[in-house]
Amino acid sequence: MVAHNLNIRSAAAAGSAPGRRSLWKKRKLRMKPRKMRDGVHWLGAVDWNRRLFDSLIPLPDGTSYNAYLVEGSEKTALIDAVDPLLLDMLQRQLAHVKRLDYVIVQHVEQDHAGGIPWVLEKYPDAKLLCSPMAKDLVVTHLHVSEERIQTVADGETLSLGNKTLTFVHTPWVHWPETMSTYLAEDRVLFSCDFLGSHIASSALYSGTDPRVLEAAKRYYAEIMMPFRTMVRRNLKKIRELDFDLIAPSHGTIHDHPELILNAYEDWASDRVSNSVVIPYISMHGSTELMVNHLVAALAERDVRAHKFELTTTDTGKLAMALVDAATIVIGSPTVYVGAHPLVYSATYLANTLKPKAKYAAIMAPTAGARKSSSKLPA
Repeated sequence: MVAHNLNIRSAAAAGSAPGRRSLWKKRKLRMKPRKMRDGVHWLGAVDWNRRLFDSLIPLPDGTSYNAYLVEGSEKTALIDAVDPLLLDMLQRQLAHVKRLDYVIVQHVEQDHAGGIPWVLEKYPDAKLLCSPMAKDLVVTHLHVSEERIQTVADGETLSLGNKTLTFVHTPWVHWPETMSTYLAEDRVLFSCDFLGSHIASSALYSGTDPRVLEAAKRYYAEIMMPFRTMVRRNLKKIRELDFDLIAPSHGTIHDHPELILNAYEDWASDRVSNSVVIPYISMHGSTELMVNHLVAALAERDVRAHKFELTTTDTGKLAMALVDAATIVIGSPTVYVGAHPLVYSATYLANTLKPKAKYAAIMAPTAGARKSSSKLPA
């Protein structure tokens, strides 16, 4: 989700809420740098207890903020940083790194870039590298002087000595300025938000854990689905690279990359399943009766139904069901000659996420609907 005034949020997180910050300190697991390849380490922070992102997205499995240190024979680069609330974890992980030549910002949202100002202060000779579209955001939100910023073109390479980084612009997954970074010698793709997942884990790698794919589908549904066309385009682009690790900025590292690539290609395709998503509200039971009748009738016809009662629904689960459903049926009682407010919210969500559903319908019992009035109800 697009977040504005990142500098204000970062400052608030870092300094103006000491009680909240002390609470976060108690909750954190202090992870050390973890080796991926010779000279390539995972850094970052795992937040097991975070349950809401952008004050909107449920996080039932927590999340992580991944940064990566790439040490070549001549130069060293840090790829991304962490959320300011967990900056002290990155500070400890970098304590023994004496020199940093480059700081690569793949995406300017604060959960990736919020710690960058501290990194640049610690390493005053480091150059910040970002896509051309990211430069103004870095200046505006992170208050980095233009003299320290160097933009990199799509396909441009950077030599660290015995390691070479290639910058791959991957716009609109999910911001316009995002890019990935490819390390050819070690066959690693640092993919930023692209192909990531909100999941906290002590494991470094995803393996074939089905929980990771479920978390990745939730992440795709909530964040990437509106940009399905660009997702397909960027998938084709990274398919041209030779890698056996995908290192995203959230979640575990994909050491079986075909699993996540195939899943994304399916989710972003035009294929739909023979299933119906039914978000609904029932104030006095009438709409519930209609929904239950529909679910039973669909089951008799071997059509899968996903029923979501909106006062208790996890919006992430609803978003996941929308990824490949062919049909959406919305159920609502009439409230003051209109739909229930939670139904408005659900339809707004569906319109925003732009699922590939082919059909939509509304069912609403109208008996007993109140007449409109110019006066508020007593």
